[in-house]
Amino acid sequence: MVFPRTLASLALALLRTMLLGPILLGPILSSSMLLGTILLSLYAPASNARGVRARPHAHAHSVPSHETARSAGDAKAAARDFDGWLDTVEQSDQVSGLAAVIVKDDKVLLQRGIGYADASRGVPVTPDSVFRLASLSKAFASALTAMLVDDGMLSWETRVTGVLPTFELHDSDASEKLTVRDILSQRVGLPHNTYDRLLEQEEPYQELIEKLRDVPMACDVGDCYGYQNITFALIGDITYAVSGDFFYHLVEKRIFHPLGMNTATYGRDALESSKSWARPHARHGRTWAPIAIKEAYYHVPPAAGVNASIKDMTQWLIAQMGERPDVLPGAMLTTLHTPLVETPSERHASPWRRARLGDASYALGWRVYDYAGETLIFHAGAVQGYRSMIAFFPKYRFGAVMLWNCECALPVGLMPMLLDRYLGLREVDWAGLDTLRTSHHLAAQPPDDAK
Repeated sequence: MVFPRTLASLALALLRTMLLGPILLGPILSSSMLLGTILLSLYAPASNARGVRARPHAHAHSVPSHETARSAGDAKAAARDFDGWLDTVEQSDQVSGLAAVIVKDDKVLLQRGIGYADASRGVPVTPDSVFRLASLSKAFASALTAMLVDDGMLSWETRVTGVLPTFELHDSDASEKLTVRDILSQRVGLPHNTYDRLLEQEEPYQELIEKLRDVPMACDVGDCYGYQNITFALIGDITYAVSGDFFYHLVEKRIFHPLGMNTATYGRDALESSKSWARPHARHGRTWAPIAIKEAYYHVPPAAGVNASIKDMTQWLIAQMGERPDVLPGAMLTTLHTPLVETPSERHASPWRRARLGDASYALGWRVYDYAGETLIFHAGAVQGYRSMIAFFPKYRFGAVMLWNCECALPVGLMPMLLDRYLGLREVDWAGLDTLRTSHHLAAQPPDDAK
């Protein structure tokens, strides 16, 4: 190209002129700034290709290039560092029990348990210990729906009232407009977490669905993000209506069994029948003690009903990163991971998000982040006594899962530390490990992802 070469010549001429003496500094700086502006306007990307409103890539939350402190892409080194961090957490006794896995492509770099599945009996967490996944369950619902779409049983634009004629929202037009895609992308139009508190008070799911007609809409269907558990569970009713089979049976047949997720199940009875399962724990003085299971969110299986071990989640992570096209083909994953609605509040939900996220969106049962310029597929989950996180870079097929059986926030910071380490970013102690190394005291803090 002739024009860029002309600009390059101009830049060289300006540089030579700068050497003539400080008397020319003012004009030189003005010319340099003008040149820089021209160059930026020529080469700045016009937009992103994510299917959501574009944002400028360089912004207050971007990670400057000078923060890069280590070489990027060394998955084995990142796993070794993470292993050391787990040592610190285990020695601190600030987490009752935790299981984690790190995967690159289809290779397991780390699969480990620390702490106790049952502290009262001294039963350790192992890779076979089964945990509640909470909202990580949502991705199984969206994956099954994608399979039914491929089978021709429904489409992403199938209207809920076309399958469930008695379903009603406050606005009759909204009721008629709501689609399967809207449900799974959290675009129902209701206020965040509608009726979750009533679900936690053991009000029956079906009664809560009927009460939705009394809730004023926060926006029109499809126009805004509002995180839901009650309406998300409608996908189970829709699945039964179009297939004649129970939702959880289909997930077992179409996902768990083909992927070799041999201890993955749905429901409280199945959890407690597991050969090895992690009890929920709470802090009592200086010790951890098991607490009773709260069953409420088991009543909305598509939203929060799955139980699984870290071995199970290893296979799920590998499949989600594209290594099991026999179960989850690439085109299906693209559909599931494509952002559909912006979630701006996510960018401010925690210190690591404020520092690292350029933008945040919701896809189909997944969150999609711009993490320091890289696409990150993510979700977190929380029910009483359990927390969970999954994250991976689809471009690099590098990711991790963590499951733990207490409501402590400490492990939350380990995930961005791992992601930073893999990308070669400046080290930030998001989990507060330096404090643990100097003291066994951890200041109380609210859960980062109580969703």
